[in-house]
Amino acid sequence: MTLSFHLNGERVDLSGVSPTMTLLDWLRIDRGLTGTKEGCNEGDCGACTVMVTGEDGPRALNACILFLPQLQGRAVTTVEGLAPPEGGLHPVQQAMVDHHGSQCGFCTPGFTVSMATAQLTGETDHDLTLAGNLCRCTGYAPIIRAAEAAAQAPAPAHLPKSFQMPVEGEGLAFQPENADALAEWYEAHPEATLVAGATDLGLHVTKAMRNLGQVAFLNRCADLKGIEVSETEIRIGAMATWSELLPRIAPHHPGLAAMLRRFASVQVRNAATVGGNIANGSPIGDGPPALIALGATLHLRKGATRRSLPLEDFFLDYGKQDRAPGEFVEAVSIPRQADRLACYKLSKRFDQDISAVCGCFSITVEDGMVTGARIAFGGMAGVPKRAAHVEAALIGQPWEMATIEAAVPAWAKDFTPMSDMRASADYRLKAARNMLPRYLLADLGQDVDLLEVEA
Repeated sequence: MTLSFHLNGERVDLSGVSPTMTLLDWLRIDRGLTGTKEGCNEGDCGACTVMVTGEDGPRALNACILFLPQLQGRAVTTVEGLAPPEGGLHPVQQAMVDHHGSQCGFCTPGFTVSMATAQLTGETDHDLTLAGNLCRCTGYAPIIRAAEAAAQAPAPAHLPKSFQMPVEGEGLAFQPENADALAEWYEAHPEATLVAGATDLGLHVTKAMRNLGQVAFLNRCADLKGIEVSETEIRIGAMATWSELLPRIAPHHPGLAAMLRRFASVQVRNAATVGGNIANGSPIGDGPPALIALGATLHLRKGATRRSLPLEDFFLDYGKQDRAPGEFVEAVSIPRQADRLACYKLSKRFDQDISAVCGCFSITVEDGMVTGARIAFGGMAGVPKRAAHVEAALIGQPWEMATIEAAVPAWAKDFTPMSDMRASADYRLKAARNMLPRYLLADLGQDVDLLEVEA
């Protein structure tokens, strides 16, 4: 079994390497490329950022939670490979020098690679592209100035805007080319671990030091990656990343797109998949509440057998989902509908933070009366959960504050949240209740933007 990819312009062929070895460890230990730093080792600080280019273009990714088989047929650029081969500095590197964007220097390689990727793709929202890179001494002002300056310069020609390298064989582990091959293999190996984006499983290795056992990597299953918009539904393949979904969902449900802007960081969204976020069943995942509020249907497959169920029915209890051994998530679909969705993510940081509470609301109103309601939360129970009693208290009632106040007792029937380091149970319940009047006020045209703070 051989893994083949390009590293800083040169072909690499690997064999005999563990399929759960991270790119970060391999770069630093096996190749001596120590410019890529190990900070948090869990995808939060961005010090390990590398550029990975495939046929869909370059993406900034966290090397610390990127397993080697995920690089099959792609091109990897580290900070050492940014400068042109003829000499000199990359425009981003020169701008960091000119604008004094580095102090201790530990975070600088990650910032530089993120900025170089953005320059190559033409992305100029630097607050967005650098949200996954943390600096603790320089401060962001000179780094942002460097990014703005570098954006005006042409990208070096040696960095490809797309890359496709023909590869043969399975690589370091089983890597099916399509869902049919995956279904056949997984039915025969139901004890195996499926690796999608590895943004969660990566921590099982780097933090929990677990042996994942037999693994299959799904990054080459092209038929699981698509997003199809028809007149009746939006169908999202399990291997579609959140970065890919964000611009596709924005015209239909801008509230979800706004929440996805705060979903982890660019590096994580570039790897994390919609199916993986659902399949791991996290009670604090931000994706399922929004999809449940939209009435999403989950599509599962085992061998040649497919079945579908409402997404909320997939989550049975903490750590337990309605998924049989050898069965995997194939897609999730959302019915086309008039947009009534609002998503409120409550966390201690605006960017790249886990929600204390994530509430998603889709309430339909006709002639001043509530005719339908779908309200779902993360962080309020052991699973993503609908507020069924609150919904019932609203339907058939006038769409006004008195109705919301009368529904207050229903919240305790729906949720008994826990207290942890992010929030107390009492705070969570009060915060969740307060999101409903916010939704009403926004629907009535009042400004409820919480980003602007005035004296």
